[in-house]
Amino acid sequence: MEFLRETLPDGREWWRIADPAWENPLDPGFAGRRGGRWNPPDSFPVLYLNEDMLTARLNLSTFVAHWPYEPEDLRDETGPVLVGCALPHRQIVCEAHTAAGLRAAGLPNTYPHDEDGVPVAHARCQRIGERVKETGLHGIRARSAQSRDGAGRELAWFPASSRAVARRLRVLEFGGWFRG
Repeated sequence: MEFLRETLPDGREWWRIADPAWENPLDPGFAGRRGGRWNPPDSFPVLYLNEDMLTARLNLSTFVAHWPYEPEDLRDETGPVLVGCALPHRQIVCEAHTAAGLRAAGLPNTYPHDEDGVPVAHARCQRIGERVKETGLHGIRARSAQSRDGAGRELAWFPASSRAVARRLRVLEFGGWFRG
């Protein structure tokens, strides 16, 4: 299967939702051990990023899913921060957000849901992520898994080596990005 490729714009600011207590919120090793939508546990490092603040707000519900309270209940100084970062230049990724890109990746045009309205399983996405990684692409830019209408874009970034790192640009406190 031939994936559609796209080159990410150099210098773009990507966003990572993070607990303020995390030592390094841009460490892709955590998802490599734990797994995520596009990589199985104990596989390869992935840094899961949001393309914009709209997508970050959509993904906040997943971030706080096991908390005993809702984001609206948080005080500005206690909520998750948003870490802005830049990736190395010339990152070529799998395009999985247009109809053609989804088809090439083996996903339904209705992604993040299947034709019956059921969310596409992580296991299916993880198999795609493994194949994308094997081709040497640096990740997958996809529709937000938290959006029913295809709004928002997420990036699962696969660093090419341990020297390829996301560079922190700034940190926004909870009230500045969630309520702002």
